[in-house]
Amino acid sequence: CLNRLTDLIPNCLVDGNVWLGDSNILHPSTDTIALRRRIGMVLQKPNPFPFSIWKNIAFPLKEHGIIERRKINGIVERVLKNVKLWDEVKDRLTASALRLSGGQKQRLCIARTLALAPEIILMDEPCSALDPISSGVVEDLIASLRGKYTVAIVTHNLAQARRIADYVALFWVQSGSGRLIEFGPVEQIFQNPQHSITAEYINGQRG
Repeated sequence: CLNRLTDLIPNCLVDGNVWLGDSNILHPSTDTIALRRRIGMVLQKPNPFPFSIWKNIAFPLKEHGIIERRKINGIVERVLKNVKLWDEVKDRLTASALRLSGGQKQRLCIARTLALAPEIILMDEPCSALDPISSGVVEDLIASLRGKYTVAIVTHNLAQARRIADYVALFWVQSGSGRLIEFGPVEQIFQNPQHSITAEYINGQRG
């Protein structure tokens, strides 16, 4: 619900407050279009557009009014370098993005998100569709974003959460609704959970 896409789901109810800076983004007066410009999203399954590698990044830039070719080329190079993909694709930027490997596709999707300079990046199980080597590359990439962006990751992989997170929130379904059970620094949650559901989940007694 951070980007208010839940507004598009019939009968989906969200309760509480979510603060981004000094604004409660769940307030009815929130400009959702402006909000979504501040929040990027990377989905579980890599979803490059059926365009060239270059156009995958250039397309959203043009949609946001950036049309100067030199500026677009500079952004394309910068974000591909940020995700450690530039050296792998710099000689085939006009090739279809669909020909990339799974891990490369996911890094391209992250690069596409970075191109618009969001404040927050939402990642939904970003490594679940990748092999262990590609997952490691993406995890290293996520770690490199620390301090530059706020990154919120959904993962069911406890080991991954412990490796890459600074803070952890556990949500659990109760009475048919997702509820926040516990939130805190990663080591506190894993070493000294305060809620029985958290402790049982971490210890493998719930799943």
